Amino acid sequence: MHLVHVVQRYPPAHGGSEAYFARLSRWLVARGHHVHVATTTARDLTAFWDRRAATVPAGIAVEDGVTVERHPIWRVPLQRWLLRALSLVPIPAWQGWVVSCNPLSWSLRRWALTEDGPLDVVHATAFPYAWPLRSALLLARRRKVPFALTPFLHLGDLDDPANRVRRSFTKPAFLAIAGQADVIFVQTPQERDAFRALGVADERLVLQGLGVDAAECTGGDRAGWRARHGFAPNDVVVGHLANLSAEKGSNDLVQAADGLPVKLALAGPAMPNFRTAVGVRVLGELSHSEKRDFFAGIDLFALPSVVDSFGLVLLEAMANGVPCVGYNAGGIPGVIADGVEGLVVPCRVAALREALRRLASDANFRRRLGDAGRAKAAASGWDDKLRIVEDTLIALKSPP
Repeated sequence: MHLVHVVQRYPPAHGGSEAYFARLSRWLVARGHHVHVATTTARDLTAFWDRRAATVPAGIAVEDGVTVERHPIWRVPLQRWLLRALSLVPIPAWQGWVVSCNPLSWSLRRWALTEDGPLDVVHATAFPYAWPLRSALLLARRRKVPFALTPFLHLGDLDDPANRVRRSFTKPAFLAIAGQADVIFVQTPQERDAFRALGVADERLVLQGLGVDAAECTGGDRAGWRARHGFAPNDVVVGHLANLSAEKGSNDLVQAADGLPVKLALAGPAMPNFRTAVGVRVLGELSHSEKRDFFAGIDLFALPSVVDSFGLVLLEAMANGVPCVGYNAGGIPGVIADGVEGLVVPCRVAALREALRRLASDANFRRRLGDAGRAKAAASGWDDKLRIVEDTLIALKSPP
């Protein structure tokens, strides 16, 4: 099978959908398929609109058997404001090209109009980056092949179905793309139910879910990591690994932990709206070995995010026997069973603070949740999840 994957960024860029599509691409190649990834040169997320942010060179290379084609991005002063103004034209297809956070790449669009290599299926990700999605759809329709979509739909606060995040991710520009997908891979029952409510037929929805490879995130050096970062052996350390931002709950976590008997260790690239505080360890981006040490060194993991469709880092924490705390938002309650592997709380700082206090004060409770999480992670391998994608794409290529 000849597949094209279209994704907004690709490793060495850090990000959930980026890492997932890299894993899926490598796995499919190992299974004997041909995978061509079309992406942009952005390394930092802010490189989509900020000329100062990091990029990688354009060009084509074979990485772990995957052909990766990186297209240059186009950035102009006041780009996000300009795109917002252009998006006022009430035509969903047009709005898809002018979403304010888009990576603008005329090269990627030209490629979609001219690519003529062997092709069976086009598979694209992720909301809200509609420029790559529309490019992928353009290629699929031009070549008359199926179009598969993994949107990683963000649902925001599940206690408020009309929340701003959900409204942003279900704009007509995105629903127009979803409406033309032959199949949509969803990661949690919450995401599936949201698409059902938006009118997507069940036969086009495939519940997949993500997995975890314990060898990639366990076995770290707890004592060494804590010593390097100035944590005492008896400190209760709360970890957080994400694009540090208001949307990921980083600011809420800093506020909630203030005055509690815990220490914070925040890892990941800092976004412009991130606000830290004195005494908080901000670790930046982690290498693979540093991530193992990070999970080994912390005592509980917090992801009070309103923009996670799944939260793979939760499974990575569980694989280390670390209990988790998350907001009742997006796909998080589909990963954490409240009171079993961790705590799921309303999207409020006060509720987050109470969960942190409860866990910090009860080591036996943390241990019980951690043991349950480790068992859940052990039963959540990648092969079964990725085989669902492979089988679905093969069926799309060769319908009965």
